[in-house]
Amino acid sequence: MKPRIHLAFDFSWTQVETAWRRPTSRVGRHYPDIGLFEDLARIAERGLFDLIFFGDSTGIPNTWEGSIDAAVRRGVAWPRLDMSPWITAMSRVTKHIGFGLTYASTFMHPFYVARLLNSLDHITDGRIAFNVITSQRRADAENYGFDELMEHGQRYDRMDEFMAVCMKLWDSVGPDAFVWDKANGLVADPAKVHAINHVGKFFKVKGPLSVPPSPQIRPVLIQAGGSQRGIQTAARFVDHVFGAGKGVPLMAEQRRDLDAALRAEGRDPEPVGIIWATKVIVGETEKEAASLRELLIADVPPEAVGVWLSHNTGFDMSTLPPRFSLRELNERIVAANASPVGFVGILARKYGEDTDFDREEFFRLGLHAATGYGITRTGTAAQIADYLEETFEATGSRGGFMLGHSQAGSRDVINNLVDLLVPELQRRGRYRTAYEGRTLRENLVT
Repeated sequence: MKPRIHLAFDFSWTQVETAWRRPTSRVGRHYPDIGLFEDLARIAERGLFDLIFFGDSTGIPNTWEGSIDAAVRRGVAWPRLDMSPWITAMSRVTKHIGFGLTYASTFMHPFYVARLLNSLDHITDGRIAFNVITSQRRADAENYGFDELMEHGQRYDRMDEFMAVCMKLWDSVGPDAFVWDKANGLVADPAKVHAINHVGKFFKVKGPLSVPPSPQIRPVLIQAGGSQRGIQTAARFVDHVFGAGKGVPLMAEQRRDLDAALRAEGRDPEPVGIIWATKVIVGETEKEAASLRELLIADVPPEAVGVWLSHNTGFDMSTLPPRFSLRELNERIVAANASPVGFVGILARKYGEDTDFDREEFFRLGLHAATGYGITRTGTAAQIADYLEETFEATGSRGGFMLGHSQAGSRDVINNLVDLLVPELQRRGRYRTAYEGRTLRENLVT
């Protein structure tokens, strides 16, 4: 049997960025009506998707020109909802599909997050994934009392400890601790409930967790760090990695680096998949798909691109000189404790660090990155299935793809994936024909 491709759908940016301008958007009467999200969840489950994924940011972008004004004006990375209560509602109209929730270890406290995710795992009957991230976004940092961005390596040191505490908490109440013995009036066995007494550099947590063990005991753990430090941290706890789509050679290199890091931690790399962020548009014809792609960049203001780039690197791109090399830009980004990977890092890998750019060309490429235009594949179901199969095989045949782009809220986009692409993958023996597991973790390994 061929290795199966797993599919997730990224709803992180539904109705923001450029999506609200499209004729098919549901801004106004519907957004943020819960019916929108319930509808999308039903469609995704009809397509047998593993997971609906929600990224997050908690501040209105203010890195561009040191102000939120442009972000507010253009609708960049706002409005954003805390998706935890919305996931509860979506889970009540579905039975199988999982839900991925994002929190930043850079700001959050592990006891709160471990308890929240345990509760959500109960509500969804074992369908929760936790995407743990570090954050280089100044707007978020300022909402949590940070005057400056935490240094890159320190952010991962904090994540290491954050996840160690969460894992201890999820194990602090034994799976058979609760007895509910009515005859003797006993709720639980104290011998199976223990404090963790954690004292570390960033956190002090006594424990235990004050809730019953959830169906999965702990959520499916996802991490997206693509730097060497990020890969090293992920290897210690991750179930699956969320990988950036950056061309097959770089994706294959990340797979090799992750495998090596997992082995160094004494872990078997085989069960650990990489879910690649992949933007595709499927049409009945090539022409239809291509025309949908053009809508991604239609009339997007340059200011909105600058806001997006600044927010996602943590560096104010409005300060760029008329001409600069990527090496010079990266040096300025690192000096600001911002992120040297992501968009700028990908450009450096593609063009070389000493390549010069002028602002106009840089922002043109930034437009393609911000909207997903530059990496969005278009075609018929057969053409997109060919591309996914080839990429899957070239990157280790473990994991799958997180599909999505700034038209994620369009019914046409997701219906085409469900009604055209999924049947094509099923015909090739690459995709499930039914959910086989009860929990998200079980479905991700079948």
